[in-house]
Amino acid sequence: MSMDQETERPSGGGDTAIPHDAYENYELPVEGFKGTPDEIERQWYDKCYLGRGDTIKQLSWRSIIMGWVLGGVLSLTNIYIGLKAGWSFGVAITACILSYAIWTSFYKMGLAKTQMTILENNCMQSTASAAGSSTGGTLISAFAAYIMIYNQTLPLSVMLLWVFFVAILGVTMAVPMKRQMINVEQLRFPSGIAAAETLRALHAKGEKGMRAARALGIAGLLAMASAFLTDGLKLISSRLEAFQISSLVARFNTAALGEAWVGRTVTFAWDPIFIAAGMFVGMRVAASMIVGSIACWMIFVPWVQANVPEAAGLQGFRSLVQWTLWGGTACMVTSGILSVFFQWKSAVRAFQGLGDMLLKRGNKKRDELAAIETPGSWFLIGQVVALIALSILAHVTFDMPYWQSFVAVLLSFALALVACRVTGETDTTPVGAMGKITQLTFGALSPGNMNVNLMAANITAGAATSSADLLTDLKSGYLLGANPRKQFIAQFAGIFVGTLVTVAAFRILVPNASVLGTDQFPAPAAQTWKGVAEAMAQGLSTMHPVKIWSIVIGGLLGIILPILPRLFPKQQKWIPSAAGVGLAWVFQWFYGLLFFLGALIAYGWQKRNAKQCEEYMFPVASGIVAGGALMGVVLIFWENGAEIVKQLLGR
Repeated sequence: MSMDQETERPSGGGDTAIPHDAYENYELPVEGFKGTPDEIERQWYDKCYLGRGDTIKQLSWRSIIMGWVLGGVLSLTNIYIGLKAGWSFGVAITACILSYAIWTSFYKMGLAKTQMTILENNCMQSTASAAGSSTGGTLISAFAAYIMIYNQTLPLSVMLLWVFFVAILGVTMAVPMKRQMINVEQLRFPSGIAAAETLRALHAKGEKGMRAARALGIAGLLAMASAFLTDGLKLISSRLEAFQISSLVARFNTAALGEAWVGRTVTFAWDPIFIAAGMFVGMRVAASMIVGSIACWMIFVPWVQANVPEAAGLQGFRSLVQWTLWGGTACMVTSGILSVFFQWKSAVRAFQGLGDMLLKRGNKKRDELAAIETPGSWFLIGQVVALIALSILAHVTFDMPYWQSFVAVLLSFALALVACRVTGETDTTPVGAMGKITQLTFGALSPGNMNVNLMAANITAGAATSSADLLTDLKSGYLLGANPRKQFIAQFAGIFVGTLVTVAAFRILVPNASVLGTDQFPAPAAQTWKGVAEAMAQGLSTMHPVKIWSIVIGGLLGIILPILPRLFPKQQKWIPSAAGVGLAWVFQWFYGLLFFLGALIAYGWQKRNAKQCEEYMFPVASGIVAGGALMGVVLIFWENGAEIVKQLLGR
């Protein structure tokens, strides 16, 4: 039998034999199909699903378990990075590369009878994505802000239930959106396209996939070694602490820059995670960060120290950020909301399509496509269960009236609808803006109540994140001809492990409020949520004039910067990013420098060898982020293990 005719039968008995060349000459339908909605869906069914989704094994225990393992591990990195930088990285492509490498190794060693199919890996990345990023976003923002405001953590049971049901709300919320946004309108969801392309490259060109996996692994190991040499030597012996990279850099900073600048966080630092992050975000955003860092920590902070009696003598990030966060938060809030406003056509289309999403189109009979789509009843069950559970939790824990929980869920659906469409068209999920809109809304509905303000926005942001995440994964499956119902089940399965791991990791890293707003965990996202909640509760009249002016100027900057690229599109690459500038005001100066260095490396690499950069940059940067963050978690647990266990056990 020739190689192109060879078939394999996946484990599980009864599965149809699968031609190895099912994707050999298959072109991803990135440009979509033409015709009426029914014709478009029929073309996809005939050209993509038949011969692939109906025969190739996809939802299997090994794909779910691999997704649990990889998603659980990568969720640790997202919690760690989120507490440091205020955002998370998508885990789907990283999980695809790792899963392919692991299962290929198992197959070559004889530990697995067959390799994992491309659609199994697609289901795996959905599970990993749910576990790694759909469940942890509100922990690093709303929950961390709550802990900072009230100087106390929440019971473990409350956090587990809250995160779980918000994820259920978001994942099931995406069910009616999928058929309209992906099948009919064929929105691009660029990250979904990238994941599908990655999967096809891995399975069609095995050697290229293994090279990417090796690059990721080597980068991860080097990052782990770097993190240990930076902060871990003291755990072996206190005598070795003086030789840690962090200690050597600290001594250099004091000698070269002086205590005054060190106290303003204007220092050098060694943290490859954020150099890698700079490789991801690109030159425009990274350059905006360094500009914002200079404006904040080298100009604004010295001026405040010299001219504001209340700030005279303040040193250290935790003290100074109470003055800087207002301008940065205002800039991010206004720019985020304005960016959504600029997408008003997307919002209009989202609500125009609402009827089509909730009502079955065309024939009432159960057609072939309906048999593989996620049933609408799953959407209704998930929404009702999540609404009841969150209403009870919010009322019992935060004294939130039931009617306000109902309003929060309704608002979440409307805003998630907009957020998902913006994600589909721009690949950017405006989670922060969605949360801030809810905070402002509940600032009016329940003035002065920071509990309600934070947790209502928590529901909105969490639901928007989970919905957009699922739709991005479903786009990958759509392009590969996967069964959408099976992919939804895979995503749903990831919520369980994701909830357990992310909440446990958060409790390990944040046992109490003392670690937030520090050099270790600046928690910029939480600083932003905390600032909005306090401003809505206190009112501007009680704030220091410098903070008020910071809000005004930062808010105006957040309006001006998004407008300029529309007025001068040819100069867009030279116009700073409002998000980058604003973020620099809520974390230390040296983070802006590290991001900028990473962007410079990526820029130089791309100019020097574009082909090599395209193949290796993402795996290398992903490996550095994952390896460094994992070692950071290990070191924290090593140093504080006994106390962490006591915290988790409630003793």
